[in-house]
Amino acid sequence: MAEPLLTLDNGTTCSSWNFSGTRLATGSAIGTLSIFDFRDPASSSSLRCTFKSGVHDGNIVKVVWVPPEYGDAVACILADGTVSLWEEVAEDSQPLQWKMCKSFGSSSSKVLDVQFGMSLTSLKMVAACSDGHVRVHELLDPLELKNWQLQAEFQNVIESGSAFGKALCLSASISWKPHNGQCQESSFVLGFNSNTSELNSSKVWEFDQAHQRWLPVAELARPEGKGDQVYAVAWAPNIGRPHETIAVATHKGLAIWHIGMNPDPDGRLPVERVALLSGHEGEVWQMEWDMSGMTLATTGHDGMVRLWQSNLNGVWHQQAAFESKS
Repeated sequence: MAEPLLTLDNGTTCSSWNFSGTRLATGSAIGTLSIFDFRDPASSSSLRCTFKSGVHDGNIVKVVWVPPEYGDAVACILADGTVSLWEEVAEDSQPLQWKMCKSFGSSSSKVLDVQFGMSLTSLKMVAACSDGHVRVHELLDPLELKNWQLQAEFQNVIESGSAFGKALCLSASISWKPHNGQCQESSFVLGFNSNTSELNSSKVWEFDQAHQRWLPVAELARPEGKGDQVYAVAWAPNIGRPHETIAVATHKGLAIWHIGMNPDPDGRLPVERVALLSGHEGEVWQMEWDMSGMTLATTGHDGMVRLWQSNLNGVWHQQAAFESKS
């Protein structure tokens, strides 16, 4: 029987592994940020806490690692809707320490999700907010994680002139197009769980380098489902497929979408829903692809972790299911 790597403290609300799976960051309901490391890098049998400190008076609802090319750093999304960026630094002859290097916030809305993505020129952070706005921040100096500027702000709608009342978004999910080591433009997919149908459906946004603006290039929803509230999205790594693959979770189930590579004259990419899967009871909270983009792991309100794969004929099915035993 497998032994647990770590037992987390009561009140732990969120956790996230770094890119290499060697460090774990956790946040708690009392505002404590903890960093865990493997005792021996060559072993996967034991974790130890190397940093633990109260970083906020309230709940930490999510922690997100910065891409490793920019050092060891995490963003903490706080219950009050602000984001604090923490970096591991060395000062003089002192041991490595974690310190806050930047805070993002707004008096008019709360940040619901943030994710980092690498573009041709810089690191970018996209934030989805409770008023339905999307804010893209750009790092000005790759050696200074405190120097950011707001690059763009827009709403998650296809038609920029869409008119609707004041939006109230309960949650949002963002997933950047995985970097494949080649020159590529920045792209991410975003969906909202809100009271405004125009905002909800997942849209793929791509940066237009020629005109220096973000454009919606695909909408991942059938006509009858464009108002469905989105709980989670996940963009799969691409290891040579002629299309991109994105998973979208709504109350109707888990949809797998294929996105073509060749845009039409209007700049829109062709999309096809190739599967609609059911299995979870209640909302899907989080989804993660493996490194090959062939297996999708999901977890949700039912407390189950489910693995999904497609067979040689392209038919998707549940491969396995796991339940946490206390």
